[in-house]
Amino acid sequence: MSPLRRMAAFATALLTTIAAAKKPNILFVLTDDQDWHMQSLDYMPLLHKYMINEGTLYDQHYCTVAVCCPSRVNLWTGKAAHTTNVTDLFPPYGGYPKFVEEGLNDDWFATSLQQLGYNTYYTGKLFNAHSVDTYNAPFVNGFNGSDFLLDPYTYEYYRAHMTRNGAPPVSYEGQYSPDVIAEKAYGFLDEATTHDEPWFVGVAPIAPHSDVRFIKPAVFNMAKYAPRHAHLFKDYKIPRTADFNPDEPSGLNDTVIEYNDEFQRSRLRALQAVDEMVEHLIKKLEAKGLLDNTYIFYTTDNGYHISQHRMHPGKECPYETDIHIPLIIRGPGIPAGHTARVVSSHTDLTPTMLKLAGSDRPDLDGTPVPLDAESLANPASGEHVNVEFWGFAIPEGKFGKIGNESLPNIGGQAIAARNNTYKALRVIGEGYNLLYTVWCTGEREFYDLHRDAGEMHNLLDSDGAAHLAIGYTLEGRSFDQVISRLDSLLMVLKSCKSTSCHKPWGALHTNSNIATLKDALHGRFDAFYAEQPKVAFSSCQLGYLVDEEGPQHANVWDDDEVRGLPNTKQQTFKYYGDYSLWT
Repeated sequence: MSPLRRMAAFATALLTTIAAAKKPNILFVLTDDQDWHMQSLDYMPLLHKYMINEGTLYDQHYCTVAVCCPSRVNLWTGKAAHTTNVTDLFPPYGGYPKFVEEGLNDDWFATSLQQLGYNTYYTGKLFNAHSVDTYNAPFVNGFNGSDFLLDPYTYEYYRAHMTRNGAPPVSYEGQYSPDVIAEKAYGFLDEATTHDEPWFVGVAPIAPHSDVRFIKPAVFNMAKYAPRHAHLFKDYKIPRTADFNPDEPSGLNDTVIEYNDEFQRSRLRALQAVDEMVEHLIKKLEAKGLLDNTYIFYTTDNGYHISQHRMHPGKECPYETDIHIPLIIRGPGIPAGHTARVVSSHTDLTPTMLKLAGSDRPDLDGTPVPLDAESLANPASGEHVNVEFWGFAIPEGKFGKIGNESLPNIGGQAIAARNNTYKALRVIGEGYNLLYTVWCTGEREFYDLHRDAGEMHNLLDSDGAAHLAIGYTLEGRSFDQVISRLDSLLMVLKSCKSTSCHKPWGALHTNSNIATLKDALHGRFDAFYAEQPKVAFSSCQLGYLVDEEGPQHANVWDDDEVRGLPNTKQQTFKYYGDYSLWT
């Protein structure tokens, strides 16, 4: 080999070594209101080609608040909504001003990544109430470059207003918003890759959210799509699953169903611009030689329902349609074409990114999701997802609007349900798949999704529980014994912090190895769980007001007091106080 070739080979090897030692880059695509259960992923061929086929699909991933602003704050902080206290779309309980008020603008994923040596960029939707009036009050912290969509124009597909790096808002009227965001993303990716530092680029188009005009009354129309996609999916129909427009007590009529099918077609067409953007971003990374050192995340803020359970288009419910959402991750060491059977939530995504950047954060409420083959085969994550919600449920589309002036409203839009505040729990483990919900009205719901995938038969329904639950057993235990465990688990999670969020059974059972629902169902704990305080609300509030949220702490089993006693006598327990501080 000639000296010149030896030098070239050495230089190549050196560059490879440097690249291997460099912290990975992160590209994050966040859509708005994208569904799992109406099969939207199946209508994104480029996402399949570049992400699902080349990465891992997390098929048991959940949001913890089924509406955008609290969900996005949860995602970008790694903290539960009851920890952030951002629980609504607009002040006083939510929105960008509340995010600032709670001190989160100074301590979230973006500022943390910068402290770890990352250049950070973001374009698209950030939070509700981040507006043409509040964009500089104060500026968003943590980004080297930004171009944010601003209210009240965020959801108008052809009337976007944006602020670039804190400058006064600019109108993009007449341009298709997802395409505008895509072009911004390409520019930020080019800018990020001119520097030696690792980078984060976040891209958040509004598709497939409804087109919303915040006039009085507010109007929630179908998503708008680019003319190049108008011919697509004309024969699509929402899957006629068991929960689709059931007849009892009364179903939606044919006119509404036809409208709802077209409503979803418009959402699928709007997603095509996102699909094209994903391909272009990945091809740019490949052309720059950066694909092998970049983790790419694709997810959405919350799910969506249309006609399921007889509901008009919308979200904000604890059902699978609204909380079970897509998550796909591609990157170094992540198995290609793999489906991960692990339970994860949005609370886990900031801890995951920070771990990739070199920082473990056990103080956060989430834990990193497993990424490599070994971790996926033996996940350390638990089997629970804590779901919570405060405030209104908003029906969308032309049939969802209610013209009753006596109802509460936001921006003139009448609201179908004011009392939509609830605590919910998803538990997915070996042999069980459960949803348990406690509403602020005192109503409760329990569904066993292994036996009732459509969540059609509430075993806690006041009119039918006694009949429907007769003979129900799980792991050999009765219905009441199962519910008592779930209620205690939810009691921990409703106010958990860090470790008690990661290992809630450990907050109930000190000095023991109780880690799953199956463990907790042991008969020696029956009296302990039967005498626990129950999750309840004092009243229905529109935000997180602790004094109105009923009991806050469960009794704690003290294994030291019963060690050595016969199983028949191991029913002693003791209250230790605030397990939210447990470490």
